[in-house]
Amino acid sequence: MIPSVRRELRRAARIAGFGALTSAMLPGFVVHEALSTPRARDHVRRRWVALWSEALLKIFGVTVLDDAVDPPPARGRLVVANHRSTADILVLLRSFGGGRIVSRADLARWPLIGPAARAVGTVFVARGDAMSGATTVRVIQSQLSAGATIIVFPEGTTFPDDEVRPFHAGAFVAAVRSGAEIVPVGLAYASGSGAAFVGESFPAHLARMAAANPSRVAMRVGAPIPVSEHARAAGLRDRAHVDVQGLVAAARRAVDP
Repeated sequence: MIPSVRRELRRAARIAGFGALTSAMLPGFVVHEALSTPRARDHVRRRWVALWSEALLKIFGVTVLDDAVDPPPARGRLVVANHRSTADILVLLRSFGGGRIVSRADLARWPLIGPAARAVGTVFVARGDAMSGATTVRVIQSQLSAGATIIVFPEGTTFPDDEVRPFHAGAFVAAVRSGAEIVPVGLAYASGSGAAFVGESFPAHLARMAAANPSRVAMRVGAPIPVSEHARAAGLRDRAHVDVQGLVAAARRAVDP
């Protein structure tokens, strides 16, 4: 078969698979959550989100080489990672108990993706909007205080290499105010991976990832960073940045030995 035809068939099959899976699972999740007791809802959400994420990674041919992740702690947890692919979201949701992702606001308007993201508690933020950013910090603080796991990409957007760009401080302010622990994570995709971002628009990245050959991503999880009442957000941000950069290097060695 001609390679270009094979890619287009793969793209069409994966997009159809995403649509069918999400359309089937989303109503079931919403009903199951609504019928659950308040105490059981977090467990129900974690189970459904983990299953959905795992299934989508298989559909898109992404294999995760990961560290074991402990069950959610008794208090809030802020997971901070570098951002190299749309698949990062699935990798982290699969591994961190269905944590809530902080994502760009325009995704809320996308067909199927938007409703799915809202249903699992995604926190949306409009880039460059100071008021939206301040509101997001308050929402993250409230959810961390309630014991939730919040997943953020503090670089602010996607980048195409292993260099971890400077972190924005907002989520770390929320961590200080809530007393949540901070968990650094490093991600690295195999060299030549079609799932990794290479400096393109978001729709182009999704289209290329849908047509790509199977790929591998390594995830390395660092030791939690404790947050005391006297901690400074800037100091925590800088420490997390150093930790994530080291974990990215470890992930690179794992995926490209």
